[in-house]
Amino acid sequence: MTQKTGVLLIQLGTPNSPSTLDVARYLGEFLNDPRVVDLPWLARKILVNGIIVPFRSPKSAKIYRHLWSIGEGTSPLLSHTRNTCSRLQERFSQRQDSAVKVEFAMRYGEPSLPSVLEKMRLENYSRLVIIPLFPQYASASSGSAIQRALEIIGQWWVIPELAVVNQFHDHPGFLDAVCARADGFDIECFDQVIFSYHGLPERQVDKVYSEGRCSERDCEGSISLENQFCYKATCYDTSRQLAKRLGLKESQYTTAFQSRLNGRWIEPFTDRVIEQQAKAGAKRLLIFSPAFVADCLETLIEIGVEYQALFESLGGQEIQLVESSNDHPRFIDCLEMLVEDRMARGESTHQATRAG
Repeated sequence: MTQKTGVLLIQLGTPNSPSTLDVARYLGEFLNDPRVVDLPWLARKILVNGIIVPFRSPKSAKIYRHLWSIGEGTSPLLSHTRNTCSRLQERFSQRQDSAVKVEFAMRYGEPSLPSVLEKMRLENYSRLVIIPLFPQYASASSGSAIQRALEIIGQWWVIPELAVVNQFHDHPGFLDAVCARADGFDIECFDQVIFSYHGLPERQVDKVYSEGRCSERDCEGSISLENQFCYKATCYDTSRQLAKRLGLKESQYTTAFQSRLNGRWIEPFTDRVIEQQAKAGAKRLLIFSPAFVADCLETLIEIGVEYQALFESLGGQEIQLVESSNDHPRFIDCLEMLVEDRMARGESTHQATRAG
């Protein structure tokens, strides 16, 4: 009997439109997630619903309108995720013996996890493979997506075999896809390469450890069983592996973190690294964004527009943003291999159980 496999790609999300109302609705859903704003319930509600959403939504809506214009009238994140899903489906559809169906959902916004998973429930799959599209594990991204998906699936009367990919920062296909995006650039023409990752509060990476803090460990220099799910450690490991593939010396690149809300987030901050580079005389910077597999507000606007303006104001000339993996064939290779690996593990377990 051929087993039907459903593959669910989960992306963070995007407002339905750049209107203030839709942006407010999106921010409210996103920031009220206790894994994102990890404060006590009442403090989170007051901060998010009473301060952040009302005051930030109009400003954010203006930024999203700019983003929509870049995306030719739609969300680039949604377009790239839809294309990635289609390309991955094409890979499996080319196999005559394949019984794999690929879907995608947003953790916040549309298409929603409840609606997509209900569609998948009706397909009566033998197996589900869940892949949050976040290369480095973080509770606020991968953890939240996995938790919500499992909460929904846990209410089903029939729960199929489940396989979850919680991170893939060191997968060769992912690393190759990031490097392939740099093929059109002469790296030697840039004064510095910056690998810029989305920031997190320090307290969130500290929670990975049962004792002590992230700062008490060598998360910048090595990856181990102890820190394998520390977001900071996996970001630095991603940078090292990318630098090796690109032939960069240690002095040629910097790992940094963007999108901070205050000074108690993971350092160094990308904007301050850019300031330091400008003051040191740098004229051209090449910036990768290896925490984002799809171009979005944080890459196209924050890096491509805001950081460019900052750099120019300090005497720099050009910040060149390297396109995200999006639907690059090597990234589709990565996802295809991740699915195949989880399917193979399931088959091995099934055969072993029958043999026993």
